[in-house]
Amino acid sequence: MGTIEGGGCCAVGPGYGTPLDATKGPRESLLYVTAVYTGTGRSLPDYLATVDVDPKSPTFSKVVHRLPVPHVDDELHHSGWNSCSSCHGEKDAERRYLVLPSLVSSRIYIVDTLKDPKAPVLHKVIEAEDIYEKTGLAFPHTAHCLASGEIMISCLGDKEGRAQGAGFLLLDGEFNIKGRWEKQGHSPSFGYDFWYQPRHKTMISSSWGAPSAFTKGFDLGDLSKGLYGRELFVYDWPGGTLKQTIDLGDTGLIPLEIRFLHNPEKDTGYVACALSSTLVRFFKKDDSTWDHEVVVTVSPLKVKNWILPEMPGLITDLLISLDDRFLYFVNWLHGDLRQYNIDDPSKPVLTGQLWLGGLVSKGSKVLVESSTGEDWQSSVPPVQGKKLRGGPQMLQLSLDGKRLYVTNSLFSSWDNQFYPGLASEGSHILQVDCDTEKGGLALNHDFFVDFGDEPNGPALAHEMRYPGGDCTSDIWV
Repeated sequence: MGTIEGGGCCAVGPGYGTPLDATKGPRESLLYVTAVYTGTGRSLPDYLATVDVDPKSPTFSKVVHRLPVPHVDDELHHSGWNSCSSCHGEKDAERRYLVLPSLVSSRIYIVDTLKDPKAPVLHKVIEAEDIYEKTGLAFPHTAHCLASGEIMISCLGDKEGRAQGAGFLLLDGEFNIKGRWEKQGHSPSFGYDFWYQPRHKTMISSSWGAPSAFTKGFDLGDLSKGLYGRELFVYDWPGGTLKQTIDLGDTGLIPLEIRFLHNPEKDTGYVACALSSTLVRFFKKDDSTWDHEVVVTVSPLKVKNWILPEMPGLITDLLISLDDRFLYFVNWLHGDLRQYNIDDPSKPVLTGQLWLGGLVSKGSKVLVESSTGEDWQSSVPPVQGKKLRGGPQMLQLSLDGKRLYVTNSLFSSWDNQFYPGLASEGSHILQVDCDTEKGGLALNHDFFVDFGDEPNGPALAHEMRYPGGDCTSDIWV
């Protein structure tokens, strides 16, 4: 597909011509959320929930539709669109189908959201056996639309759960399997997230770990066995040749969510390194190679009554506002959400922080030892009379950057390990108001979506998408 430089006024395809155009788009009214029964002890299929986020609607802050998938034990996780702002100049392209990879079963579901946006329907199922037979790939995770009309999905291993089987699956516009994107012999050692920046002819991917390890829960011993990653993989775009491997070392253990700045001219971005609890900036050097630096470090908390004497923050999600001014990330174990001003990308400045759960909240058995020797716990306010459960996990930001939505489930086996009550109590979605001028965060007490009250029992809510696109699905070319 062709593209339009700068996104001119005559562009008629999906999305927006530029990131700044997107900030002026309409307010979100619906939210699609992956909801999981896998790993909860309920033998029920996972589903896609439609949540009403229109404050003028009588069903505001409610689940208004549920689309169950045909199978059980899938673990719906992340999602992506068949078409996005990378196809903005294409009159025949439309953002219609939501791509739902299943991280455990390796199936991929294609959902039609156009017939009735409030009540999406299943369009196609891509079976795990077909994917593996044609590509050798399994455990699909991140899906991104491409300007070519294809869909690319990172896969975290082979069907045996070995990380060395990781790679990138290509689907055509009709969701047929085309093959692998990366050149033969150029597969990453580990897989997870990825982001491409075409004007710099580069794609960079991150590395979680071997599926055989992380699907069972986190075992610190697996780290020493080499079953978790600490590298970024730099590819030629769109060619698929692995050009560089960046070893982040001990300050970049388990790099997960990765984001370039939205401005396609920029040659810098960030990755959240979960276990080391660091925010790492990557950038292109004058010789066209890529380098990195740690720009934020979340210090571990010295704790009592936990499995270890120190607790990492565990940064599990990050996103960047469409105007590239603010960056947000969560510490899933500590329980705080943070906002940073990144006007200077090399020097993020903390401008907001909220405690939204976590293992060290008041009422928990875990106590934090302060530098003065006194014990401390975070204050987490209830919302609509409900105590917040788990820790803040997945994030989604409104186009104008003023509303941040937050879920609290990471992955069922990790939920069961670190927040064992979450499966029986269910997830929730919160809304946080963001000051887009000076910075600052405030919890919206009028919004609370309780997945503990679902008709078939409590469910685990994970990633969120808007029908009109958002700051973690759209890439500009």
